[in-house]
Amino acid sequence: MFNTSGGCIGRTPLDCQSEGGFVKVTEVKLPDLIDFHVTVDMSLGECRVLCLNNCSCKAYAYSNLNGSSTGWLMWSGDLIDIRALTSEDIQRTSISASTLLSSLNASWKKKKLVIILVISTFSGILTLGLAVWFLLHKKRITTMDQDIKENLELPLFDLAAIATATNNFSNTNRIGAGGFGSVYKGNLSAGLEVAVKRLSKNSAQGVQEFKHEAVLIVELQHKNLVRLLGCCVQGEERILLYEYMPNKSLDYFIFDFGGYLSPEYVIDGHYSVKSDVFSFGVLLLEIVSGKKNRGFSHRDHHHNLLGHAWLLWNQNNALELLDACLDDSCVTSQVLRCIQVGLLCVQSLPSERPAMSSVIFMLGNEGAMLPQPKHPGFFT
Repeated sequence: MFNTSGGCIGRTPLDCQSEGGFVKVTEVKLPDLIDFHVTVDMSLGECRVLCLNNCSCKAYAYSNLNGSSTGWLMWSGDLIDIRALTSEDIQRTSISASTLLSSLNASWKKKKLVIILVISTFSGILTLGLAVWFLLHKKRITTMDQDIKENLELPLFDLAAIATATNNFSNTNRIGAGGFGSVYKGNLSAGLEVAVKRLSKNSAQGVQEFKHEAVLIVELQHKNLVRLLGCCVQGEERILLYEYMPNKSLDYFIFDFGGYLSPEYVIDGHYSVKSDVFSFGVLLLEIVSGKKNRGFSHRDHHHNLLGHAWLLWNQNNALELLDACLDDSCVTSQVLRCIQVGLLCVQSLPSERPAMSSVIFMLGNEGAMLPQPKHPGFFT
């Protein structure tokens, strides 16, 4: 509808049979006076009917012809050089609806093409990203599986056999929950009763914890520790099989072994005798408080049991850690000594923790002077 040297032209032919009529356009310059004729002494309605009945009529306008007389202009050729006018030079014209719609349709088609291109590009990037993530995740799981199978030196159990032994991991066989999953009682075909610890698929760090626990138990087989019989690494499943203790072993009360791991082992995989000291300190604070380190929560802060004990110690309120059921059956000085020794054992740096021989001496000699503890592991 603008001058074709720098604008656009209509591509939709007029349809005299349609009822589109004309669209009123205001505040625009009249088309150039090419292929037009003038009609005077005619009303607006008559002009409109005349233009509608003439298939070559593309627009009509009411205009002041010579300053003193008025009439109607009707265009039958191309509408050239239509542009917006200032408020001081406004005239009223009407353009064929099909002519106006042709320009609008062209604009919409361009916008639609841009939208389609943007959506297609975004979908392609998203699909590629998901594919890369899936391949990396699968590679990581495969590498972890191979590492577990090659380095743990544990008997491997078949998933189907474990599912049969636990009634397909039914709730009736469920005997508890640990830091990274649930534990089920199972009966293997040979009549062996086992405790089946199954990694939760919702655990973000479960695979690494699975490996840590398996390595730790294999390295620390002891008559006072529940025995690890084997594992299952199959598909998305990560399972540890322990011997089942029918009379409820210490592991029943200290269910989540992960809550006793020292920070240097969890973070770097380093294990030493000072890691045992850390675990003993956690146990000592749990006995005094009657609460478990793993899963501990407090309304005033986000710390675990070790952090809570540390805060109370610095506030000179260490006795608030004591389990209420022990209030009438304990000696205050002994409770404070146990808390202090516990905090010494769970200090963040292994070099600052006392040896177990020193721990025994400190607990058995109330007259012995004790150093002040420093902040515990995992305290932030």
